[in-house]
Amino acid sequence: MHNARDTGPARLDDPWYDALASGWGEPDDTDSRARRVSPPAAEEVYTEVHGSAAFQEVRRRYRRFVFPAAAAFLLWYLVYVVAATTAPDLMARRVIGVLNVAMVAGLAQFATTFLLTWAYARHARLRRDRVALELRWVTQEMMRGHGR
Repeated sequence: MHNARDTGPARLDDPWYDALASGWGEPDDTDSRARRVSPPAAEEVYTEVHGSAAFQEVRRRYRRFVFPAAAAFLLWYLVYVVAATTAPDLMARRVIGVLNVAMVAGLAQFATTFLLTWAYARHARLRRDRVALELRWVTQEMMRGHGR
């Protein structure tokens, strides 16, 4: 039984329509019969897109979120580990009932992970996905133009 709502027929002009998951369905490099040959224009198109202002903007937006978030999360984790090993009396201090500082901080690690995952997905949806999809469309159109 199919529980997903019907979204209608797939659009053949959708640039994501023929996108494969990483490695699935692609020929194996060791198979001599299956040779992947990219059109000579592909390198030119992707070099042009890589140098475009839109692509650089997507990368800049990605880096501005990911690098500080990763650094903050790593620092938070290291503080927890260092406190657990160097301040056992502090970590053993009771907070509420049987919960001590170490348990609360450990649970906060999980909460922080989920919060960071949510923030990353929201940031990607609001700040990068639309621009990235437009870039994908432009790239597909450029590839069609070179193929003619």
